[in-house]
Amino acid sequence: MRSCVVQKHPSAKQIEDWAWRSILFVPAHRHAYLDKAGRSGADAVQLDLEDSVPTQVKTAARDALAQAVPQLRGHGVGVLVRVNRPLELAVPDIQAAIRAGADAISLTKVASAEHVRLLDELVAVEEQRSGTPVRTRLIAIVETAHAFGQMQAIAEASPRVAALMLGSEDFALDCGAEALADVLLMPKQSMIIAARAAGVQPLGYIGSVADFRDLDAFRTMVQRSRRFGFEGATCVHPSQVPILNEAFGVSVEEASQATRLIQAYQSAAGEGRGALMLDGRMVDLPMFERAKRTLARAVIHASRTASLS
Repeated sequence: MRSCVVQKHPSAKQIEDWAWRSILFVPAHRHAYLDKAGRSGADAVQLDLEDSVPTQVKTAARDALAQAVPQLRGHGVGVLVRVNRPLELAVPDIQAAIRAGADAISLTKVASAEHVRLLDELVAVEEQRSGTPVRTRLIAIVETAHAFGQMQAIAEASPRVAALMLGSEDFALDCGAEALADVLLMPKQSMIIAARAAGVQPLGYIGSVADFRDLDAFRTMVQRSRRFGFEGATCVHPSQVPILNEAFGVSVEEASQATRLIQAYQSAAGEGRGALMLDGRMVDLPMFERAKRTLARAVIHASRTASLS
């Protein structure tokens, strides 16, 4: 399955099966983690070639993609690869990821729209060489003050861009700030708005994932992040996956309510009315569109869960 056909909001791309709720990080050189990650219930696993991989084993980690990507795909999960920023490392990282069959590539420290287009060209060439049948997606990660002002242009730089992220630690470092939730609130909100304007998925949190042991605090942070508009996020431990799937997913109650709202609005529209009262609340076009998005996400998540079972 590559897409779910839905009537979309005019400013949003079609919702597709890369609308990940949970993305579990695994250092690409840590082979022992792969099976557990594949069975974690995560929508996708991100094989990391960047910060979690020491310099002396980066080549070995890159070479490991040829086995790791197919192994994870055998579990039915999406597979992402986070590549390094220096071009001399990014080029072979991207080439290895595509040859291995990765679904998406996370581009670190994206500098500009031109930077994305350059790497997009590299991806296209490598896809042609390897005969890749499906277009590889890109996740653009903004991590500098310079790139911050170009987020929407970055997200719109290529049709391959599926999601936008703000790298909290590196961005805060570049700004001379601390990577705290209140400090990063405005930049994170700005990133969500840029992603929405470009029609791509906003990934991340209003907070930090560093302490995975406090799952109650993690749940509270994720629920708050969803209210701000995030649709999914990365995590560093399998215990965090169910929390992400629940918070960014669609419950049975939410799906049922969305279905009722859609049916009521369509009935009212058939009578020439553009608004109605439902359960004591006024329903109009934006709420109708939100309900359709909710159901589209529910279909995708249900299909993905079925493929993992």
